[in-house]
Amino acid sequence: MSEEAQPTTVSEAPRASAGIFRGLSGKLLLLTIVFVMLAEVLIFVPSVANMRIRWLQDRLNTVAAAAVVVDGLQNVELPRNVQDDTLMATGTKAIVIRRKDASRMIAAADMPAEIDGEYDTANFTAFAAIRDAFDTLLFGGNRVVRVYGPLGESDAVIELVMADASLHKAMLVYSRNVFFLSIIISLITATLIFLAINRMLIVPIRRMTTSMQEFSNDPSNPARVLVPPEGRDELAVAGQHLASMQRELQRTLKQQKSLAELGLAVSKINHDMRNILSSAQLISDRLAAVDDPVVKRFAPTLLRAIDRAVGYTREVLSYGRTTEAEPHRRFVALKPLVSDVAELLSIDPQSGIEFQIQVQDDLEVDADSEQLFRVVHNICRNAVQALTNHEAEDGRPRMVSVSAMRMGSVVTISVDDTGPGMPPKARENLFAAFRGSARSGGTGLGLAIARELVLAHGGTIALVEKPTPGTLFRIELPDRPVPLDAFRSKARH
Repeated sequence: MSEEAQPTTVSEAPRASAGIFRGLSGKLLLLTIVFVMLAEVLIFVPSVANMRIRWLQDRLNTVAAAAVVVDGLQNVELPRNVQDDTLMATGTKAIVIRRKDASRMIAAADMPAEIDGEYDTANFTAFAAIRDAFDTLLFGGNRVVRVYGPLGESDAVIELVMADASLHKAMLVYSRNVFFLSIIISLITATLIFLAINRMLIVPIRRMTTSMQEFSNDPSNPARVLVPPEGRDELAVAGQHLASMQRELQRTLKQQKSLAELGLAVSKINHDMRNILSSAQLISDRLAAVDDPVVKRFAPTLLRAIDRAVGYTREVLSYGRTTEAEPHRRFVALKPLVSDVAELLSIDPQSGIEFQIQVQDDLEVDADSEQLFRVVHNICRNAVQALTNHEAEDGRPRMVSVSAMRMGSVVTISVDDTGPGMPPKARENLFAAFRGSARSGGTGLGLAIARELVLAHGGTIALVEKPTPGTLFRIELPDRPVPLDAFRSKARH
């Protein structure tokens, strides 16, 4: 009774986020605006300090122009009303010219009891200028400061005392203008960067994302494969790799579907084939009892072939699950096994193909005899078929040779032929099922099965290059490690 099928839950593919600011492009736009504003802030800090220094220097230059004229009138003191007009016009409370030997008060009004700060426009550091600028911008407007600097190219110093209300107001206006200008620059820059990056990055990424979503919904549809963009940049290369991967996945899915259909067909055939082979096995057993020299000669080979066929049918479903049965290893005489392979191949004497066995009589291999038989038989059968379909050239012998040797705990088996060799396409997919066939109409299963069985024994199989025409496969099978207890027990005896 079959088990009830359990419902499967298919997770829905993720979809692109709705809304401009939830997507990558919206985030990119916001980040661009933020970064441009941050750049403007970094520019604003030194610029506002520089603006303050220039403003103070301009005020000193304006006062110096008037002070020089008055200073030229020696021992003449300006009338009070003229001083007041001069102070009001320059926005100061006192004007002084200092020299090394003397100082002269040009004009002065009611001086405050305390000066809140002193600033030298000729000698200052960048850090001090930035600090004083933000101090005036944030806390100024109601303070009285003393400002001084060089008087033109002379060694005299012009000094003035003034309220910082005008400076504070000018800095606020400057900051406001810079702020709005930064907003405009940020928006324009962000828009241009957004449009450029959106065209260069976001649109291709969105196109690849859409292609991946559509391909995942219907991977077998060739129309869902991405048409890769032209170019050599990173996104173009990524699109080309994605398209290649999608095409390769479609080929794999198609191959898997063919394998699944083949597995179902083989399972159906296997059911009936076992019944037929069982009947043939009964008839062969009766045939072995017939007292005829020819029958007695061929009956053992026929019986072994049918026994192996029955064994293969039991393992078909195991191979359909992409796994082979675990090898039942024991030490097997290799030469009789290769002789069975030669008899089963039944090479036609008229074909001119010679089968040579170059194996010592006492050479044994630690392997599953049936699986090792399949490995050698598959490779030798391919060699015989290649020689049968290929005409001999220049009188070269048509020969398949199986040789073996033991080196320590490893047995090396070589299957060599004088055929045309492996074509390039077969070499690229040498051990791939349905892709590694060297002849038209072949399935490539023989080498795939041989490789799987050799790997199950912990061995290796490889195609070996040789200077003469033909194909040479080399199989290396190591002995199983001997357990320590078994080794000690054997040593005692």
